[in-house]
Amino acid sequence: MSDPVFHAELADPLPGVGATVLLDGPEGRHAAMVRRIRVGEQVQLSDGAGRGIVGPVVAVSKQSITVEVASQLVEEPPALRLVVAQALAKGDRGELAVELLTEVGVSEIVPWQASRSIVRWTGERGAKGLARWRSTAREAAKQSRRLWTPVVGDLVSTAGLAARVAAADLALLLHESAATPLAEIELPRSGEVLLVVGPEGGISAEELEILSSAGGRPTLLTPHVLRTSTAGVVACAGLLLR
Repeated sequence: MSDPVFHAELADPLPGVGATVLLDGPEGRHAAMVRRIRVGEQVQLSDGAGRGIVGPVVAVSKQSITVEVASQLVEEPPALRLVVAQALAKGDRGELAVELLTEVGVSEIVPWQASRSIVRWTGERGAKGLARWRSTAREAAKQSRRLWTPVVGDLVSTAGLAARVAAADLALLLHESAATPLAEIELPRSGEVLLVVGPEGGISAEELEILSSAGGRPTLLTPHVLRTSTAGVVACAGLLLR
């Protein structure tokens, strides 16, 4: 059975072997009261930024656990950053997309208010939606044992997304009418690859024109139409396995 993983604020430099780390706050209470971690169990603490520690629990209270450092974990960021602009989707499909994209290994997720998105993130609803996406990414990073938690950026309009497309080393627009299959796209060795995933109704003709003019390349994922919640992870898995 894998060691339980919890997010923690870790000192810089990392605590050395034999030092102790206190995990308190909401995550500490969750470990102690919900997960019922006990003295002697081995756990992993990660800061979500490529660093972590592993070690046995040496003390437990109702509000916290204390971990003795047995080993340190350090992971450099990938040379090629995979960023997904995910259009807002109805129901829990957006959160499902975030969960799957985190598990597959993307570096950043950008919520996009596409013209055909049924959901509208405005005011309090927008703040709650963004908070759910960020919470989903944190929990999925723990489940998948990632040391790097993907950044979930602020909501962007199509104009804002066009700026991201222009800045990327390679920007791919998943579209069912594209002529170039994803499998034929040559990837850079480093930098940022931005993958744009449309909503349930797809990327509109106007959006396709705007994003293509900014440097995006229309790309065909499969001959079939996938849900917005699964299209991104299928594309990312194909790119990351190269």
